[in-house]
Amino acid sequence: MVKTFDKLPLWAKLILSLPFLDILWVIYRLCKSIDKNNMIGIVLACVLLILGIPFLWLVDLITIALYNKIIWLD
Repeated sequence: MVKTFDKLPLWAKLILSLPFLDILWVIYRLCKSIDKNNMIGIVLACVLLILGIPFLWLVDLITIALYNKIIWLD
């Protein structure tokens, strides 16, 4: 899943960062942390899955537009 999302074109990443679709980026963060066996990242991604959705889409939209990537711990 991580490699698939990394290969998406910019327009698709921007669409996925809109409200209600941004949950896919939270799952992306969780999968990325699981792949790297990062326990802090896994716990933080689970917390963001529950609490971060209301504001995280805006952060993702800005970082994708500026840097074409999602900012995460790994």
